[in-house]
Amino acid sequence: MDLQAIVTAALAEDIRGGDVTTNSCVDADADGAAVIRAKQEVVVSGHRAASEVFTQMGVRYTAVVQDGHKATEGIIIARAEGPLRGLLTGERLALNFLMHLSGIATHTAQTVRAAGSLKVVDTRKTTPLLRELEKAAVAHGGGHNHRFGLYDAVLIKDNHIAAAGGLKRAVSRTRTEAPELRIQVEVETLEQLQSAIEAGVDEVLLDNMDNQTLARAVELSAGRVLLEASGNMTAERIATLKGLGLDRVSMGGLIHQSRWVDLSMKMA
Repeated sequence: MDLQAIVTAALAEDIRGGDVTTNSCVDADADGAAVIRAKQEVVVSGHRAASEVFTQMGVRYTAVVQDGHKATEGIIIARAEGPLRGLLTGERLALNFLMHLSGIATHTAQTVRAAGSLKVVDTRKTTPLLRELEKAAVAHGGGHNHRFGLYDAVLIKDNHIAAAGGLKRAVSRTRTEAPELRIQVEVETLEQLQSAIEAGVDEVLLDNMDNQTLARAVELSAGRVLLEASGNMTAERIATLKGLGLDRVSMGGLIHQSRWVDLSMKMA
């Protein structure tokens, strides 16, 4: 990810010909300082992006509460100092990054607490071009990252199986083409799970199974493959999966179901 280019494009979207309000109200040579505060309890994430915004605006940015740490309501999480025009023009974009990414970290932390010792991982359901930041936010919240993209891990899904002409053929071809990678296959039934085990896969994603079926899948696999449950997961649902014997649960909602947290920037 080229964060510098992403921030440059985002600033261009916001500023275009210039910040007319700030440029009209504030002297070009005026300097100042500001603080960013949490307006609720949050797990912080996004300093890297916020810092890049202010750096491009000629402003010095200092994280006070580090990424991955909790901040209670009213706590200062960052300080910024430099040209007043830069502070005001960069304010909203920096806050947008921080509020979005801290929202993911906070939501992930809540989910991880509900999961207990069950490992919680994210998915590829991310905002285009922001995947690296969003997956970092999951890690800041205590979650774990699944594959980053299509290039670093194998996950054979239903459409791959159909296109390849069957599960065993898909697995066999993948073993030949990517022998260095573990193979994970998505299944929806216990019969498909048995076929995946017989095909010699390393991991199985159990998609949209109820708790009873998941428990039976654990018995059937008998430790021969890593088992991951997925599909419409929430913190409440994950809490009911503890003790079933699953290895992990994946939840795209760590990112796409998170809500922005409330932060504000005020002149110091």
